Amino acid sequence: MAQNKTTENNLSVPAFLNTIPDENKRADCFNLSDMLSQTTGFKAKMWGNAIVGFGSYHYKYESGREGDAPLVGFSPRKEAIALYLSAQFKNRDELLARFGKHKTAKACIYVKKMSDINVEVLKEMVTNSVARISSLYP
Repeated sequence: MAQNKTTENNLSVPAFLNTIPDENKRADCFNLSDMLSQTTGFKAKMWGNAIVGFGSYHYKYESGREGDAPLVGFSPRKEAIALYLSAQFKNRDELLARFGKHKTAKACIYVKKMSDINVEVLKEMVTNSVARISSLYP
């Protein structure tokens, strides 16, 4: 079975965030990192070379594939900031309806800038996502 390429490591989160060329996106990512750390209670850690994750869990699928993943994470992509939450969590559709300007794809939620979204709704989504993952992978 192949090893996951995206694993938790000791790379510096601030050093990574400081490589973001757009100063507004860089500031948004530092603020997002602080907010996610406060909301989850976990310190920001690098996963691979481009994902900032908070907490971790071990999964094992029926196929036999298993590995570790962050409970919550984000990655500053060229077009948007990708938020990594559970694909299913309590009140997901209702919360996304109040979340603000975003796009979705499976478990990813994409936002252009933090001023486009309701941060209080994001905190609730994060809390519900962590609860969902924790219940599936205790």
